[in-house]
Amino acid sequence: MIEFDTVSKSFWTGQRRKVILDRASFRIELGNSLGILAPNGTGKTTIINMMAGLEKPDEGRVTRTSRISFPLGFMGGVIGKHTGTENARYIARLYGLDPDYVESFCRWLCGIEEYFDMPVATYSSGMRSRFSFALLLALEFDIYLIDEGMPATTDAEFNRKAGNLLRDRLQSSTVVIVSHSADIISKFCRSAAVLRNGQLYMFDTLEEAKRLYDYEA
Repeated sequence: MIEFDTVSKSFWTGQRRKVILDRASFRIELGNSLGILAPNGTGKTTIINMMAGLEKPDEGRVTRTSRISFPLGFMGGVIGKHTGTENARYIARLYGLDPDYVESFCRWLCGIEEYFDMPVATYSSGMRSRFSFALLLALEFDIYLIDEGMPATTDAEFNRKAGNLLRDRLQSSTVVIVSHSADIISKFCRSAAVLRNGQLYMFDTLEEAKRLYDYEA
């Protein structure tokens, strides 16, 4: 479970105060995957980072009582000068998992062949996205956090394998997807919310959320 209790978060842009959340309260329960619709520039990544514990609220409290993933695309635990092999084994040890399994899983899913044994800093953006998503799926979490859906890659085989694995994980896990696109959310979530004016409006169905989102667009 993830619970936001009267949480406020804002940033000074240099010209004005940009409000992300204004004393917002909501809860994400296990077993109820949630899609959050929000236009670009409204703070999607900030909310996901707060759920993961990577950013703190200005006011209020965020409570996490489950195993929460790092956000898809987050490379904070990956060391650029180390190879994919070294990073996969290092992350596995951090989470108390079998390094041989995590390495072989990531190597299989990434499909980047000899590049897996090269420093991650030499990877293209698409290769880094694939490596990050492979790490995410190699680890066991109760709630998976995804910012804008699938990773930025044009590799059709990777997208197919990763998408199928994510759907399998959702049989026993929960996902939170923050996106500006209802189409992305519809692939994984039935319930949805809309981020507007510092508040998160929760709905039982994506259709209800989309009506508010389209009306306010």
